[in-house]
Amino acid sequence: MNLPDCQIILRVDREVLDAAQNTLSHDTRYFITSLDPSKVTASGLQKLVRDHWQVENCLHFVKDRWWDEDRHYLARPGLGEVFAALTNFALSVLRLLQQPGDSLVKTAENLRYSPRKILQILGIRSL
Repeated sequence: MNLPDCQIILRVDREVLDAAQNTLSHDTRYFITSLDPSKVTASGLQKLVRDHWQVENCLHFVKDRWWDEDRHYLARPGLGEVFAALTNFALSVLRLLQQPGDSLVKTAENLRYSPRKILQILGIRSL
């Protein structure tokens, strides 16, 4: 296998436990990086992996599960990039408008039928 610039191959085993410490699932993931092994620690690599999954869990999960973006009829060649940009924008606006302690779903439900309220909050005069 030819992996140009590969410095580290990392194996991460993950176990998900319930409250009684019973294993619910177990998986293994592999990561490849060009980071210099002499300049990164094991805990540094672990943080990078966690940060990677933080993005996956906070962004892609919402887009894939909540908006079903991958199967949307607009997610096709030529329109897919535009649709992804619009859903990214909508998600960013929702996160800006989200009140402390409120879920993203609650924020969306509160603003669902109030486009003028959204524009007003964002400082945009409605038409």
